Amino acid sequence: MKTVSLTPLNRSTAINTNERVLDVLLAEQLNVMTFCKGRGLCATCHVYVEEGADSLTPPTQREQRTLGRLSQCKPNSRLACQARVRGEGIQIRVPEGMYIDQVSDLYSLLGKRADADIRHPISGDLLVPKGKIILRAFLDKLKDVDVELAAFKASDA
Repeated sequence: MKTVSLTPLNRSTAINTNERVLDVLLAEQLNVMTFCKGRGLCATCHVYVEEGADSLTPPTQREQRTLGRLSQCKPNSRLACQARVRGEGIQIRVPEGMYIDQVSDLYSLLGKRADADIRHPISGDLLVPKGKIILRAFLDKLKDVDVELAAFKASDA
């Protein structure tokens, strides 16, 4: 068993060698959407590796291509579904914010303040900053997001 630490959550989870970082996130009951079902095609499981990058499998070409689409990609970015645990000393930072699967997910939040930054599920661009009220005018600007998601899924299937 290996241990993976999650920040800023201050949690550590035991995991078997060769299991995915995504399995840690799911074990901690984090709401990861996994739009692509863990195939490395979307960015809903994007994380930052703060320590222990050498204890993970190297990024695949598919993962690098997907990460290349993210506006918030950093040198320590990884997709949790693609990074497999090989050793100890892994510390993962979960990005603040949430990803949406479809615009209709936001309608239940209409008129409420965003509890966290709401980010685009493909690009990671900030859609609604934390603390801002989600207005209908904002939702109208997102009319193409569902179409983009469908096209993205079809192009990488």
